[in-house]
This record gives sequence, structure tokens and C-alpha cells, in this order.
Amino acid sequence: MFEQNPYSKLISSYIQRAEFPADPADLYDPIRYILSLAGKRIRPMLVLMSSNMFGFKDLTLALPASAAIEYFHNFSLIHDDIMDKAPLRRGKDTVHQKWNDNVAILSGDALLVKAYQELGKSPADKIPALLEVFNKVALEVCEGQQMDMDFEKRTSVREEEYIQMIKLKTSVLLGGALQMGAILASASKEQQQKIYDFGVNLGIAFQLQDDYLDVYGDPSSFGKQVGGDILSDKKTILHIRTQQLSEGADLLEFNDLVSAQEITKEEKVGRMKNLYAKYNIDQYAEEVKQRYMHLAYAQLESLDIDPESKQEMFVLADILMHRAK
Repeated sequence: MFEQNPYSKLISSYIQRAEFPADPADLYDPIRYILSLAGKRIRPMLVLMSSNMFGFKDLTLALPASAAIEYFHNFSLIHDDIMDKAPLRRGKDTVHQKWNDNVAILSGDALLVKAYQELGKSPADKIPALLEVFNKVALEVCEGQQMDMDFEKRTSVREEEYIQMIKLKTSVLLGGALQMGAILASASKEQQQKIYDFGVNLGIAFQLQDDYLDVYGDPSSFGKQVGGDILSDKKTILHIRTQQLSEGADLLEFNDLVSAQEITKEEKVGRMKNLYAKYNIDQYAEEVKQRYMHLAYAQLESLDIDPESKQEMFVLADILMHRAK
């Protein structure tokens, strides 16, 4: 579906033409590998879509900023997978699994440098504003990742803390991509803020959908280890809500599963899903997701531009919110 999108084709073609040196192989082969995996390229697409929506017709001039977003995103995935000890990314071995941690760290660092090189190819008059947004977002993503790691050391996390964490770790990159597209199109500050807010709220809903799919997704299409969040005791919206509602024997069961060492992966996932079912956690996660979807759509609706120009953004958002992977 996304592969046939004209924006996706543009950015994929641009990235495929990128030249990385042959040596040292353990630096550049992992970069080629992570970029070759069949990601949806949503974030770079948003740069192009936003540029087009605000009337910037020569999208070839937006491709470097689009690639910069994609390179940064993949840099963060390489490093996050090391921290999470994740075995799969997009259905394939993670970089640290295929090579090793040291190779993954350094190739991720190199990919971040390549992101800045791409940003420097943008129209000269737009580079300062693009850098301001890019640097702000990049730092916030690091803050969100640190919050996520801090949560691992805590026995409980409040729902509002979790929402703030996923806003920083995931959502601001979508908002930043959209704002960068608006900057390239010389959109007003007010328009930039509205499209940024749309992206942030869409990103929160997107991550909540990801939390749901981690537990209830189809392993053949999800591309990651189903139940991985349960196995690693991630404080997702499902985990937090279950802990909040559980009492008596259920709370004992919940705490036993969190600290369980002697049971199989299948048993741990199965028993936790039973608790989720008892408290209708899947329904609750869907309700919270819908809340942020409505906020996102309201921001997009409020943009004072031709309604037809916004239509493809509404369509993409709807696809993202009903995806199975």
C-alpha cells in the first residue's frame, strides 16, 4: 500500500541512489541494510506531503530534508534496538543481531551524520529554520528514549507520564517532519504550529496502535515479536491500565508475571493477555487512541487552506490508524 504511494516512491528512489562507501564494510553495510528493509517511510513521506499541501510544487527540493528525517529515524531504531535487546525489526534481524552491538552503535552514529549532510542540501534560505526544528526534535527523541529506559527501573508509571514519553520518543518526529515540509513551502508560523500539532497527536495515536498490535497483531504481518512488550515488561498503555485496575488475586498475578523467571514466554504472554481480557484493556487502549485521533483531525481541519489540499493527509492518517502492521 505505502510502496505504491507516489511520495514513498520519490523518497525510496532518492535513498536508493544514495552512495555509501564500500569500506569500512562494517560501517556502511549495516546502513545499507537498515535502509533496504521494507519500512513504510511514513516520516519522510510527511515532509513531502506537507510541502505539497502548502503549495510547494518542486518536491525534488524537499527530498534532502525528507531523507534527513528517514536517516535520523533509522539511526534511532538501530540504537533503540540495542537498548531493548530486540531481535527483529521489520521482520528481519536487527542490526546488532546481524552484526554486533559495537557495529550497530557506530553505523547508527554515521547515519546520524548522513542525516545532517542531507539537511545541508536543502534550499539555503530554509536551512536555519529546518535545523532549528530538526535539532529540537532530535533532542526530544533522546529525552523520550531516556524516559522509556527510566520507566524500566520503576514499578509503576502514570498514564500521563507514558503519554509524555511516547510524545517525545515517537510523536514529535512526525510533527517535526510535517513542520519541516511547511517551512519549505513558506507556510506561516500559525500553519506550521497547527500541522506540527496534528503530527504530534497522530503520532501518539500511532504509538498506542503499535502497543495494541504488539499484543494482538498477526505475527506474519506485524514485523516484530508479538508479545515482546509483555516479555520485556514494557510500561505500555495496556500494562499501566491493567496494573491500575487489578486488585487482590489479580494484582498478585500481575506482579508475579512481571517478575516471573521460571515460566515460558508463551505462558507469560498468555496469562497477561487473560488479565487484559478480564479488564477490557484492548477496548480502553482503543478509546485513548481515538481521543488523540480526534485531536489530530481537529488540528488538520482547522488549517485555513483549500480543503482538497488536506484530503490526502486525512486519507493517510486514516490508513495509519487502521493498519495491521
